[in-house]
Amino acid sequence: MKSIIKIYEENNALLNGHFILSSGKHSDKYLQSELVMMNPIVAAYAVAPLVEMLKSIDFSLVVSPAIGGIRFGYELARQLEKRAVFTERVNGVMALRRGFDIENGEKVIIAEDVVTTGKSTKECMAAVQERGAVVTAVASMIDRTGGAALFEGMPFFSLGAIDIETWEPKDCPLCKAGSAPIKPGSR
Repeated sequence: MKSIIKIYEENNALLNGHFILSSGKHSDKYLQSELVMMNPIVAAYAVAPLVEMLKSIDFSLVVSPAIGGIRFGYELARQLEKRAVFTERVNGVMALRRGFDIENGEKVIIAEDVVTTGKSTKECMAAVQERGAVVTAVASMIDRTGGAALFEGMPFFSLGAIDIETWEPKDCPLCKAGSAPIKPGSR
């Protein structure tokens, strides 16, 4: 089995440049998961090891933050034969829309393609917990936190980790060198 980082590289999904991340921080690398998830064969192959990791977790629903986690969450749910829904921002706050419903006490896994600061994941968790759901685990393809991701004591499963430096905009060496950042993400 190839590493998840190798899969990103082979699908030109580990980008080099000057990027504004969804956290607002800057980075010289960006993981564009949609370039991995756009091919169903590659997506199925990439997600399969995570499915094995999650088989012992009790849950009936996969919930992902929009937009980056939608296809990843769906593929994860498909392979685990569970339902999948997603949250999206409404007036800046993550919420369930589109007629998605969660039963009070329903056990869910939060699935995010790449966890950098954990902000979107935590916002997604809060949205489902407000509906009475019980979050039993968090899953991602890639952990960019250097192992620092903490989700209220939830187990955190990831296919791989990568250490990519990030900077506050005021401290960004790329900006100081005159480079203009681009925002490839959804927030």
